[in-house]
Amino acid sequence: MPKQVAKHGRRWYAIHTYSGYEENVEDNLKQRIETMDMQNKIFSVLVPKEKKIKIKNGKRKTVEEKIFPGYVLVEMEVSDDSWYVVRNTPNVTGFIGTGTTPTPIAEEEIMALQKRMGINEPEYTVDIEVGTSVKISDGPFKNFEGKVSEVDAERGKVKVLVNMFGRETPVELDFLQVQKV
Repeated sequence: MPKQVAKHGRRWYAIHTYSGYEENVEDNLKQRIETMDMQNKIFSVLVPKEKKIKIKNGKRKTVEEKIFPGYVLVEMEVSDDSWYVVRNTPNVTGFIGTGTTPTPIAEEEIMALQKRMGINEPEYTVDIEVGTSVKISDGPFKNFEGKVSEVDAERGKVKVLVNMFGRETPVELDFLQVQKV
């Protein structure tokens, strides 16, 4: 690393890793910080994740998804020593920045990210879209089949056009009440 390290003090930096190895890098880096006695230069290691609700085949499951796959955030003071410890951690491909000089992440971005990670109410992600044929598995229209006309991911609802008495009638249902046909 060149000696002209920008002195930003204690800041957050993004490091690029091989995708799928983020937790591995986090564990390795925490271990290296301890064994190389760098706690006074490298303060936190974070893999940004958020909880999401996935609904597949009518079953609701809460999963943790990485917000930035392939990246790990590190709070540190950049010096030749701390740069070396992070950069030479297995599966780290480099810092985000120009050349070999890491670019700190804006404080507002870190605050927004921490707020996003702290949200306990997960978002819905569903494998159902407009035009999908579905079978209603619960409620007063159980066993009816129809086509999805609207998806409201924020509320966890779908509108299904059900054929009743020779005409299509829209019925609003929870994601859990329908299954793909």
